[in-house]
Order: sequence, then structure tokens, then C-alpha cells
Amino acid sequence: MVDSEEKNATERRVAPESAPGTDTTATFSQEFAAQMASIDSDVSADEQEAISALPSGSALLVVRRGPNTGARFLLDADLTTVGRHPNADIFLDDVTVSRRHAEFHRHGTTFRVKDLGSLNGTYFDGERIDSAVLSDGAEVQVGKFRLTFYASRLDLTRLASE
Repeated sequence: MVDSEEKNATERRVAPESAPGTDTTATFSQEFAAQMASIDSDVSADEQEAISALPSGSALLVVRRGPNTGARFLLDADLTTVGRHPNADIFLDDVTVSRRHAEFHRHGTTFRVKDLGSLNGTYFDGERIDSAVLSDGAEVQVGKFRLTFYASRLDLTRLASE
């Protein structure tokens, strides 16, 4: 049996703005709360704050390995380009990155990474891909750079309550 204190620790509630008197509280399962906690365990307090502040329809990439470790890149446009070309939205200055390496596409609250025929490829959770739908906490590798993808917590909340 779960006592009320333990239940409160594993259950998160979000009450979005709504008409007065309307209960729109979303309740998460303990499994979802555990998944969120495991993802957030590798994240610094600063990064947690940045991730928590993401508006709906946006996401954050955090460089975990490679040059620029700790750098953050906001995904808040329908198309975000990645490469070694100075005009890329996400400029990754390393010879292992093609000038036009990959793109991130946003469709509503869903993000997809697409390789642009790069020499060294683009990897999603360790597997070379042409294109893949991103999930929260997924790792994307572009050249030497390993980036972790974090979706807006508002979008994850909506998804969990559906």
C-alpha cells in the first residue's frame, strides 16, 4: 500500500488556466513520474530550470559530449539546420560534422531529425538513421557531438494525460 506522502512524491499535477470552476488537473502515473525522474537525474539544476521553462512546441538540445560540452540549443522553429557552415542555425565547428549535416523538423509538438547525406552520418540512440522521430531524453549524435533532446514539459504533460 502506498502512503499519501509517497503517492504525492510520485504523482505530479498540472493545472492549466481554464474557466473558473472547471477542474483541468492532469494526473500522471507513477511509471511516468519515474521515467521523468530518471531522465532528469543527469541534468544540472540550471538545465532543469531551462527545460522547465520551455514553452509548448519547443525543445532543447544539450551537448553532452564533444567540443562545446554543456552548450544548449533551443529548437523553436519549424526547421533548424545543423552543420559546420557558419550560416547553420546550430553551428558545430568540427571536421567530423558536414557543412550541411542534419535538420530538425517540428510538426506541432513533435520533432524529427533528418540526416542530409552527411559523410559521418547522424545517429539516434546509437543507430545511424536517415530520419527519426525524437523522444524525450533521446541522444542524437552529429560528428563528435552527442546531444540530448528534451521536449517541453508542457507537451509531455499533455501527452501523458491523453
